[in-house]
Amino acid sequence: MTDILKIIAEELAVQPTQVVSAVKLLDEGATVPFIARYRKEVTGGLDDTQLRNLENRLGYLRELTERRQVILKNIEEQGKLTPELAQSIEQAQSKTDLEELYLPYKPKRRTKGQIAIEAGLEPLADAIMADLSNDPQQLAQDYISADKGIDDTKAALDGARYILMERFAVEAPLLKRIRQYLTDNATIEAKLIDGKEKEAAKFSDYFEFSESIKTIPSHRALAIFRGRNEGFLTLALNADPNKDDNQTGSIVESMIADYLNIQWQGRAGETFLKQVISWTWKVKVLTHMETELFADVRERAESGAISVFASNLKDLLMAAPAGAKVTMGLDPGIRTGVKVAIVDQTGKLLDTATVFPHPPQNAWDKSKRTLINLIKKHKVELVSIGNGTASRETDKLAAEILKEADDVKLNKIMVSEAGASVYSASETAAKEFPDLDVSLRGAVSIARRLQDPLAELVKIEPKSIGVGQYQHDVNQSALSKSLDSVIEDCVNAVGVDLNTASVPLLSKVSGLTKTMAQNVVEFRNENGGFSNRNQLKKVSRLGPKAFEQCAGFLKIVGGDNPLDASAVHPEAYPVVEKIVAANDEVVTNLIANTDKLRKLNAADFTDEKFGLPTVQDILKELEKPGRDPRPEFKTATFKEGVETIADLKPAMKLEGVVTNVTNFGAFVDIGVHQDGLVHISAMSETFIDDPRKVVKAGDIVKVKVIEVDVPRKRIGLTMWLNDEVHADGPAKSAGGNKPAARNKSNNASNRNKGRNQQSSFGGNGGGLMNNAFAEAFAKAKKK
Repeated sequence: MTDILKIIAEELAVQPTQVVSAVKLLDEGATVPFIARYRKEVTGGLDDTQLRNLENRLGYLRELTERRQVILKNIEEQGKLTPELAQSIEQAQSKTDLEELYLPYKPKRRTKGQIAIEAGLEPLADAIMADLSNDPQQLAQDYISADKGIDDTKAALDGARYILMERFAVEAPLLKRIRQYLTDNATIEAKLIDGKEKEAAKFSDYFEFSESIKTIPSHRALAIFRGRNEGFLTLALNADPNKDDNQTGSIVESMIADYLNIQWQGRAGETFLKQVISWTWKVKVLTHMETELFADVRERAESGAISVFASNLKDLLMAAPAGAKVTMGLDPGIRTGVKVAIVDQTGKLLDTATVFPHPPQNAWDKSKRTLINLIKKHKVELVSIGNGTASRETDKLAAEILKEADDVKLNKIMVSEAGASVYSASETAAKEFPDLDVSLRGAVSIARRLQDPLAELVKIEPKSIGVGQYQHDVNQSALSKSLDSVIEDCVNAVGVDLNTASVPLLSKVSGLTKTMAQNVVEFRNENGGFSNRNQLKKVSRLGPKAFEQCAGFLKIVGGDNPLDASAVHPEAYPVVEKIVAANDEVVTNLIANTDKLRKLNAADFTDEKFGLPTVQDILKELEKPGRDPRPEFKTATFKEGVETIADLKPAMKLEGVVTNVTNFGAFVDIGVHQDGLVHISAMSETFIDDPRKVVKAGDIVKVKVIEVDVPRKRIGLTMWLNDEVHADGPAKSAGGNKPAARNKSNNASNRNKGRNQQSSFGGNGGGLMNNAFAEAFAKAKKK
């Protein structure tokens, strides 16, 4: 355990004592949000990102330790554990290294090499290796035995060959050396399976594809693995992409010979040994390495995709809330009508309706009257419009209402309706609205997600929100764990209103299980709203540990104690009392009193339990109690008259909302029912290697149309608003330089030496995103 803690401390670049304290807290059941906010003195100020990395690494290293003990025990029971081997196993820092050390001792099925050993051919193999000047054919004469099934010298030499191949193929130091060489130099090759051209059109960029396994981006790796899984592509490892044309044999074969300390001198046994080494590589090691390295590439790609999904989800959850205002949600539809739901400031459903302004009914004026009456009846302040089918038409309807109902003040905002249908049919929605039609539940969700995106989106399976890339191709367990961590961190960073929060939202609060969350709501329903945090202790199954973990994140507005509306933990109320006493004030006069609070010295109020970080946090919280870390609410304005993809023209400048950020660029909703793509090479005039350095999901951006492909519903956008638009994309900026050319050069590594032109916006490239890569992502984005 000491070694594990030391490794983690070095990787995180923190003190071992910080890791020891954090691990102790985690093992005691503390959550990452709780430790990050309320145990800064204990951990030396480790933040939530460091703690998440620590938690993940701790799990990996503990699994590694358990596996190490199993292997040591197994080899010892075989009577083959030497001090040197034991030391190597103890020093192995990865599961791969550990398994390769175990390979020679791992129970395995009866191999050709084992059969040859049983037939007495191991001395022949040893004799050949001992002196290559001997002729193997002559040595083999002594091992011919009909009784043992060795009828001639060929059979004897075949047996010796299998023995040596299997011996070389489990040499851990050799395998480690080969793996490192392949990791640094090998490429992954993809080829089309003959006869699949038409079916595999979406993978056309990978029909003849090659890229370094060390640098291949996650999206391309996942694309070719998907192509293989769907039966369109074959994948192979090219170990010698840089081999000289005059060089014979594989570079790895030379490495094996060097490891065995073989000098080729034309001796009688060398031809036999060269064949053994060649077979060792091609039959044994290559297959093993290809499987292992492809697994590594896939794991790295999945990790990258999961990271992208997690980052996008965080941005979406932490989007600015419109606030506690009466809101009308409109779920647009054509044939089935526009579903309407009105919720009050707390999200409580007030009214519903269905109007039919669009074909075939075309009840435009009647729909306007119905909506205006509802707006006036409930004093609606916001109109939230889902961005799906008929959204722009419905947006136009809302715009006319705003003009005609000049005696009401309200704003209309387009929001993403991703996942609304999933919520509508969910168990959560059924419990919340058992008597409400499924179609109307979606309108409720659309209204609420404008008021508070975080509170509403936690009710939806995150995979249904549509901000991932290749999300169905990655390890689902790892994806779920990562997304759950993101949701937990976001919910606790913002805090939760104890008297209005739903069960799904409460269940994401530090220390609360789903059962506890349900019990909180039931207690609230039976006894009325909570008036203080201490009442939580009366909730069934919510014990002292759960109270410690959750209390600081649950807020009560207008309760008995004003501190209950803040992020100050109840355990720290004595510190506030000390501050109040020192200033001869009541708490209410001290809260938000910036001038007085900033004159206080935090060190004056520390003690053996509450150190400087905690007191500093308390003073900040008193200055701005219940502060929301989310940004100020802003909205995008879609251009009038631009409602479908056919309305778009090159050079048109528009405003839009970033809906998804991938490794290769960002998708932007510009109000035409089809997101456009801003490729990474068109996001900044200077080189960037990560689109998230420029934008994040939910950002409002200004873009310019580069190209429109109406039949395939593809839109090319750029964020270089001052650039002229040419056939091959943005070229010359107002300043006279050529950022496009520079960025294309800088991003060349992303395009596989010109074979994978996913950043082409036109010209000879065949148009925007004319490749399998973009098409696959466009589809993955909508899943």
